Amino acid sequence: MKKRFFSLPALGLIAAMALPAAAQDADTVVATVNGTDITVGHMIVARASLPQQFQQLPPEVLFTGILEQLINQTLLAQAYEGELPKRAQFQLENETRSLTAGEALEVLFQEQLTDDAIQAAYEAQFAGTTPKEEYNASHILVETEEKATAVKSEIESGADFEATAREKSTGPSGPNGGLLGWFGTGQMVPSFEAAVIALEVGEVSDPVQTDFGWHIIVLNETRIAEAPALDEVREELEQTVRDTAVEGYVAELTEGAQIDQSAAAEIDPSVLLDLTLVQ
Repeated sequence: MKKRFFSLPALGLIAAMALPAAAQDADTVVATVNGTDITVGHMIVARASLPQQFQQLPPEVLFTGILEQLINQTLLAQAYEGELPKRAQFQLENETRSLTAGEALEVLFQEQLTDDAIQAAYEAQFAGTTPKEEYNASHILVETEEKATAVKSEIESGADFEATAREKSTGPSGPNGGLLGWFGTGQMVPSFEAAVIALEVGEVSDPVQTDFGWHIIVLNETRIAEAPALDEVREELEQTVRDTAVEGYVAELTEGAQIDQSAAAEIDPSVLLDLTLVQ
């Protein structure tokens, strides 16, 4: 009798695809185990639930492994006698609840996630946005004012700012030459922000103290930040529409439902740790 394994086959194992392309749909039977069918649909869902590193493998590598796993599970399920333990019953109920709720959300999103809704979310977030100045700066962070003064003297004497930052800055941006990238007002501590705003492009600041230490700052460039194009923030807006739709729908369902949570007040929360109750 052939021995079956639960692990997926080695990367180089290629499955023989026996089904003709025209015959493949979700209900196509791939194997039958003591009268129980395993279909293409079962295999598709099983693949989708694999860890991400396995999902990245090509289908011809996964086919045999998934099929053998489903056959093994079917054999074991058929061999099991008696009622399922409580933990399995509760898990099945939770899985059914979760999957059904997910389908309800998919229906909701199909109704609510429209181009008009995304456009409205864009206008609500960005319409009337006043263009703001943004700054691109680099800094060198040291422990004391004396060290900061010495660093500025080196820069004024011709030392390269980026090289000096890599050598002497204690901040996380040091290995990157002190580059902080683009930021707007309110994103930096007040004293640092004020020093940056006061600089001309290319100018190096005097020592600036913050809770992190002492900084020597150079302003690399500035720009006026306009509102982003809709396509640039589409994914963010879609998530906003989804969140708003879910919140509103759940609130509507809650308002129309009869929910009694009074018994929860009598339950000791530590009961969640007691696995013996579901044996």
